[in-house]
Amino acid sequence: MKKILMAAALAAGTLLAFGSQGAEKVRIGYWTSGVSLGYGAVLESRDFLAKRGIDAEFVHFPDVNAPIKALASGSIDLAFGAPLAGVFSTASEGVPIKIFAATQPADVQFVVPAGSPITSLAQLKGKKVGMSPAGSSVAVIASTILQQNYHIKPADFSLIGGNESRLAQFLAQKQVDAAALRSLTISQLDELKVTPIGSFADEWKKLTHTDALPYIGVGAVRADLINQHPDTVARVIAALRDTLAWGKANPDAVVAILQKQANLPQKDARVYMSRWDSMNRIDFEPADIDTLKREHQVFVASGAIKGDLDDSLFDNRPYQAAKSIK
Repeated sequence: MKKILMAAALAAGTLLAFGSQGAEKVRIGYWTSGVSLGYGAVLESRDFLAKRGIDAEFVHFPDVNAPIKALASGSIDLAFGAPLAGVFSTASEGVPIKIFAATQPADVQFVVPAGSPITSLAQLKGKKVGMSPAGSSVAVIASTILQQNYHIKPADFSLIGGNESRLAQFLAQKQVDAAALRSLTISQLDELKVTPIGSFADEWKKLTHTDALPYIGVGAVRADLINQHPDTVARVIAALRDTLAWGKANPDAVVAILQKQANLPQKDARVYMSRWDSMNRIDFEPADIDTLKREHQVFVASGAIKGDLDDSLFDNRPYQAAKSIK
């Protein structure tokens, strides 16, 4: 009984401290590769969060799925650019998390080395295809497209996982026959020449018969934080929105930050900046939620993920509240 009372007192004290003193303290995690790296570098280097009253502690992860695991374990409070497929799977397992924004459109293309005999996605059966690691949204969407549009099941090709730079090396060294790369990465390639054979955007339209562009990354948050302190999440959203606007208005400053904080060469930093608007989003309108729900349906139908979708996974209260924050 004494242990139970002590635990209850500790929990109550923690909630009290969180509510009265540290409601603005937020541990924010993100994957330090791909699109997340550049946006995260700009967010960290400026005071957007502090201006919104958020005392942010940033946690970096080398693995794309690690932020979701950290949310599940309580190691972080919030993540942006979290892989959508992983969020769906984690939520279906009963982990108390919520989606508060759509953050990364699927600006991805299938490519092959220039001169390759492969000219269409239908020829990828039995081939080695590089893409983000298994479980990532890119891997799930790519597998779904191949299966649903071309009848190529996951067992019919070899998925070779890696981050963007590693995948480019695989292509150059002919360790893979094709790869699903972000348009950003393709634009940054110098010596390696590649030929696009399909895009996520076009293939998703073919699959769903809609014009909606799928998302690969979302903003995810611990359920207790968004339930008890939706205003805190709203201020985080306002800061994320500020970051997008500032980046668009200050391209040279973004390039400098990417060179210093993300260790990108100037050319690569400028290419990243040129795609700033197409790669990054802070949206959560009804149309965005409908798109995410449709993605879940397609993922489940293809066998890429399992579990039912609870509509309560989508919590747009902070997003709506953030609209009134000037």
